[in-house]
Amino acid sequence: MNSSLASQAERARNVKLPVEKLIWTRWSPRCMSGEPLTETELATLFEAARWAPSSYNNQPWRFLFTKPGSSDWSLFFEPLIPFNQSWVAKASILMVAVSAKLFTHNNKPARTHSFDTGAAWMALALQGWSMGLVVHGMEGFDEEKIRLNLEIPEDHQIEAMIAIGKPGDPASMKPELKERETPSSRELVSSFAYPGKFRRKK
Repeated sequence: MNSSLASQAERARNVKLPVEKLIWTRWSPRCMSGEPLTETELATLFEAARWAPSSYNNQPWRFLFTKPGSSDWSLFFEPLIPFNQSWVAKASILMVAVSAKLFTHNNKPARTHSFDTGAAWMALALQGWSMGLVVHGMEGFDEEKIRLNLEIPEDHQIEAMIAIGKPGDPASMKPELKERETPSSRELVSSFAYPGKFRRKK
């Protein structure tokens, strides 16, 4: 775990009950150094995702990735919105999380494919955090361009993009990025967990 980044969360967040520290100190910085990940570090992230739970053990997640300098880097990078491009440029890995909409064993619709892929993403994110890495998920990209660039078939859903890297020095960031480089808060449990029928958030 990156002790400096985790300590920021400890100062900023108020945890009500004894939740595992790995969970509540994790947050999503944007500042990365540009230092490459080793093959072992990258493989460890995918090994963590491998053990996520899924319906019928279908494991619908697919993680497509690239590295700076690779011939396909631009296929991942260019569909990002300009704001995300401004900080993702120093990422070590740029990734697209995709889920298979159909079960492998019978080719029927897998209703929880996104839910299951979210579990794999969380496993990967927590593993990365425990290794002292920055792991930041994004929705700010042109989905159709990503689908076209990476030849993702229609029976697979594009869930998110993910930037991964070694932590950098926030002092090197532009002011508009630096001011965002802080752990976010969370709503109270009562806003999303309650007995009985559905309620809209107020």
